[in-house]
Amino acid sequence: MRIHILEEPGKIALREAPTPEPGPGEIIVRVRAALTCGTDVKAFVRGHPKWPMPTPFGHEFAGEVAAVGSGVRTFRVGDEVMAAPTAPCGACFFCVRQQENLCETIMETMVLGAFADYVRLPARVVRQNVYTKHPDLSFAAAALLEPLACVLHGLVGIEAERAETVVLLGAGAISLLHLRALRARGAGRIFVVGRSAVRAAHARTLGADAVLLDDMAEAASTIMRATAGRGADLVVECTGQVEVWNGAPSFARRGGQVIFFGGCRPGTALTVDTQRFHYDELRLASPFHFTPTDVRHSWEMLASPDFGADKLITATFPLTELGAALELHRSGQGVKYAIEP
Repeated sequence: MRIHILEEPGKIALREAPTPEPGPGEIIVRVRAALTCGTDVKAFVRGHPKWPMPTPFGHEFAGEVAAVGSGVRTFRVGDEVMAAPTAPCGACFFCVRQQENLCETIMETMVLGAFADYVRLPARVVRQNVYTKHPDLSFAAAALLEPLACVLHGLVGIEAERAETVVLLGAGAISLLHLRALRARGAGRIFVVGRSAVRAAHARTLGADAVLLDDMAEAASTIMRATAGRGADLVVECTGQVEVWNGAPSFARRGGQVIFFGGCRPGTALTVDTQRFHYDELRLASPFHFTPTDVRHSWEMLASPDFGADKLITATFPLTELGAALELHRSGQGVKYAIEP
């Protein structure tokens, strides 16, 4: 089979490798679609602290079951499936405290290598985070299961229907998934702050009330004017840029909540106005990853035709053109690109 290897920052190679065989409890999935994402782009540009190189590349995917290992009863060869690339162990300190997203082995056992013809899913993933693909959902849209699960994990405990004003910082795929999830949950006005006119157009199509292409200070002033000087109930940082992290609280009202979703470069720091943090009772959170419950909720949400998952897929490329798709994603010309082996 063919598989893309990220050899070093800026260098990927399409190699031949043996087609994997399933072990007990495992399945082999023939990849029908794998998506580019911001994490892939960052890893491609500068590396990733959790993915030592060289490493198989790609982790958002959907496809068909090509083989099943002994003991697998829930899936058969030919089933169309959508999966998340990790699952918790269920036994470590964090898992027994219902913090499965922080499982001690969740990242070291992550399925990588979806930019390939086939991918092997370990037993823990098969047991917890593989679902039958909804028949009306394209394979590319089904591959949104993992990033949407991450988004939904970040919104746990958020009463979206009470958020009269929401600000999403960034206009990429994660911001647009937040937009659709918050719309589905009854949020009020949603403003998207971005830099790309192309992505801004996608945000309008997907239901943003307004898209601001101003700089951070001007955008914050616009939000203040739109809320009688109070600020937004909920602010979600979706860029992973430390300067945007630092500017995010300026959009929030007293008693508002700020979610720092995007992961920043290692070694960077957040500066918070401690007086405002305390006296305005800002609630700051930085969610990481997802739990099996989040994956199930993601699967349920993607089933709705109103969610509009296919609108987040800008274009498709063959496996041999992954480099071109990553460059387009990096340039901000689209939202997500599907690689279809």
